[in-house]
Amino acid sequence: MQTRIPLRTTARRLPAALLTVALGATALTACGNGDGSADDAAKGKAGAGFPRTVKSAMGGDVKIPAKPKRVVVLDTGELDDVTTLGVKPVGAVSPHMKTEGGFPSYLKDEIGGVKDVGPLLEPNLEKIIALKPDLILSSKVRHEKIYDKLKAIAPTVFTETTGGPWKANLKVHAKALGLEKEADQKLKEYQSRAKALGEAIKKKYHGKMPSASVVRFVAGPTRLYQKSSYSGVVLDDIGLARPKSQSSTDPAKTMLDVSPEQIDKADADLVFVTTADVPSKTQQKDVTSNPVWKDLPAVKKHKVFDVPDETWMSGIGIQAAEHMLADVAKATGVPLPKS
Repeated sequence: MQTRIPLRTTARRLPAALLTVALGATALTACGNGDGSADDAAKGKAGAGFPRTVKSAMGGDVKIPAKPKRVVVLDTGELDDVTTLGVKPVGAVSPHMKTEGGFPSYLKDEIGGVKDVGPLLEPNLEKIIALKPDLILSSKVRHEKIYDKLKAIAPTVFTETTGGPWKANLKVHAKALGLEKEADQKLKEYQSRAKALGEAIKKKYHGKMPSASVVRFVAGPTRLYQKSSYSGVVLDDIGLARPKSQSSTDPAKTMLDVSPEQIDKADADLVFVTTADVPSKTQQKDVTSNPVWKDLPAVKKHKVFDVPDETWMSGIGIQAAEHMLADVAKATGVPLPKS
């Protein structure tokens, strides 16, 4: 979920009539919502801490006149974040690499009734306008090319990118929603649980943390995920060691492509495997039938674990991270610390 993928042209077109509607909606948002909320705001009813300004990765400050009630999120990290904070968005996009389609299944209890305004790489601007949002959340790496159109619809806050900086992104989203304290508490609880899990694993392994490798099968070369990736950050929070091939902390190098013959770079005590595409479109069969793979100690010791791509790769938030903690606890045979 962290590779910059250019938007195709159709998502960048917005008919003039619809743009006029969008600009009108922006004017209403700036004044309230057209039904007296401007007066309410003047009377201090915009919500605690509102109006406020939030710095955006697109430069400058974004003014949010009142506490957002109709939020549209244009990536899965944003979806995880707002629902973590107790906000159900009116619109969202589904992961572009989720083969079965639809929203993330791990969030099914949080997103009933949310409208799909995707696809992720080409958000449907007409559907977004129809939802009359008062806040749009996404990132520069995803939707820089349609930022001007989005901000014409509603106040739009972008983070720089997705993946590794997911904790910092949560804080930006929380500020836009006026829920900073809630975000800080959620992060504190997660960090505490990850640390407790790490301590339990270290105790079971007689004082030495096992190493963990992350392998992702996609259409194209197989990927090994670095410490700087989303899953890498979570594994680091637990305290698991990483093999040399996956030790990069460079935010610009979140993955390493390998061929079936190079899969020995995935060598580690524990190997976690995700599949982002239909297996037949990936090199999974070529890799797992390769003698190099079969010779890995983790394979011989049955320490290879299939885990969901939607949490380990696409989730990019606290709720997905909690599922990762559960997978690691199961793989290492220790009880999952209570939340």
